[in-house]
Amino acid sequence: MGKPTGFLEFTRELPKKRPVEERLHDYDEFVHLYEEERLNNQAARCMDCGIPFCHNGCPVGNLIPDFNDAIYRKSWKEAYEILSATNNFPEFTGRICPAPCESSCVLGINQPAVTIEEIEKHVIEIAFQKGYVQPFKGIVRTGKKVAVVGSGPAGLAAAAQLNYAGHTVTVYERDDSPGGLLRYGIPDFKLEKWVVERRLKIMEEEGVTFKCNAEVGVNISMNDLLRNNHAIVLAGGSTIPRDLKIPGRDLNGVAFAMDFLKQQNKRVSNKPAINELIATEKNVVVIGGGDTGSDCVGTSNRHGANSVTQFELMPMPPASRTPFMPWPTYPMVLKTTSSHEEGAARQWAVSTKEFIGDENGNLKALKIVDLEWKLTPDGRPAQFVEIAGSEREIPCELALLAMGFLHPQHAGLISELGVELDERGNVKANEKMYQTNIQKVFSAGDMRRGQSLVVWAIAEGRECAAKVDEFLAGS
Repeated sequence: MGKPTGFLEFTRELPKKRPVEERLHDYDEFVHLYEEERLNNQAARCMDCGIPFCHNGCPVGNLIPDFNDAIYRKSWKEAYEILSATNNFPEFTGRICPAPCESSCVLGINQPAVTIEEIEKHVIEIAFQKGYVQPFKGIVRTGKKVAVVGSGPAGLAAAAQLNYAGHTVTVYERDDSPGGLLRYGIPDFKLEKWVVERRLKIMEEEGVTFKCNAEVGVNISMNDLLRNNHAIVLAGGSTIPRDLKIPGRDLNGVAFAMDFLKQQNKRVSNKPAINELIATEKNVVVIGGGDTGSDCVGTSNRHGANSVTQFELMPMPPASRTPFMPWPTYPMVLKTTSSHEEGAARQWAVSTKEFIGDENGNLKALKIVDLEWKLTPDGRPAQFVEIAGSEREIPCELALLAMGFLHPQHAGLISELGVELDERGNVKANEKMYQTNIQKVFSAGDMRRGQSLVVWAIAEGRECAAKVDEFLAGS
């Protein structure tokens, strides 16, 4: 490595952030870039560890020690070429990936792990600044046409790779702009949309065609797609949210988290949002403890909510690895996000029993109860009982359901096409070939594997593209 003793000389250091009281007044990204010396110091921490377990932790297989070494040597173009060889969109993963690679970092055994995610973001942003990222124009066309349904990270990755292979790719997106979850789901303060637009522009210049307001199975015929294309990739994501069917569910003020987040993305982009959900001067409760719930916390605070509370059904995770979470597995430990730092009351092992409304049908309170969890011998929550006497009401005018997603939307595309589904309601596709029961139809991303991470979606899109190319080329 560039500095063999770097991990002994430097400690983990994250970039500075804009102060909370400042960033709560806008929707701009608030994490600064490293100064050059600090970036080199962080890259220098990457060890000559012999077996880089970070490769295994990264779903796209990024060559992490290699680009860290290039960054330390200030060989910026080399670092970019190494990173882009395995990851189509490091500007996305460098901002919103939970960095499973860092959980596998060998240095993480007894020190804070290398700041792999931040270094990745710096590699691609430096590459853009220096003009290294240019549309690739030397593509030799095969004459084969491929339709990609869905323009989230899986669809974009599949489209990019198939385009590089020479196939003519058209991406169909039911929303008014491409990007899927990246555009209408991830808040702008985590991923500003000019970052998405920048990448889409490059893909268009490379030959990928995007068709928006095009919902296959509704205003785009599936039969036409089958007739006019040599292959189809289904990458529509997992979009049906898990509901909480308790008394009062139909009250005004009870909404799905993604509806709330999508509307805010539209407002920031100066686009109209119907049936607006606003947290201003309300007591907001976010039901669900994952990243989507965290995004609701940050957005509610920017709206100017009176209070923001986040509930989690499960007990509070430990602050660090336990004997049952050995390195290099991904540890289920307490995660405190930047949105939590901005202000939220987090409550664990809480169940919501009822939504309580006023005489006008508006939500005014929640009835909740505390839970006692029984654990398995290895410390995992197994079953719970309600704690007697803990039932109570708390004020709430906006409840956001952020409990994850069940499966892709079946109405329209999937029902018209007739692809087989697995036991969870996802599109059933061979794990090695990504092929459905219909020979020329493939699937990737959350639509195939279920709700997962952006980096997994990119990995699936790339792998699926390779199998589609093999199907089209015969080898």
